[in-house]
Amino acid sequence: MTAVSWAAYLLLGSGALLTLVRLALGPSLLDRVVATDTLLVIIAAGLAVHAALQRDPTVVPVLVVVSLLAFVGSVSVARYIGGMLIHSHLGTESPDAEPPAGETGESR
Repeated sequence: MTAVSWAAYLLLGSGALLTLVRLALGPSLLDRVVATDTLLVIIAAGLAVHAALQRDPTVVPVLVVVSLLAFVGSVSVARYIGGMLIHSHLGTESPDAEPPAGETGESR
């Protein structure tokens, strides 16, 4: 192995370790989501570095799957959290929630 490959793997490993610390410590759900997405990006980068240094094209489909997983997971969580924030801002629990008894919205 060359010094460049050692440096690349060392930097990726230390980034993954720091990301795992952020994932464990939190403190909020969004911190953990960002840490998970960052960890998936580091894994994809590690696969890309391995494929480039070893000249191994068989890793590319796995790289594509990991990248898609990171993208779909981030978008899904962002939409879920965004929906929760919108509903909490409006003061409703869900858009289909019925009003409490006696509050039908009709005027007398």
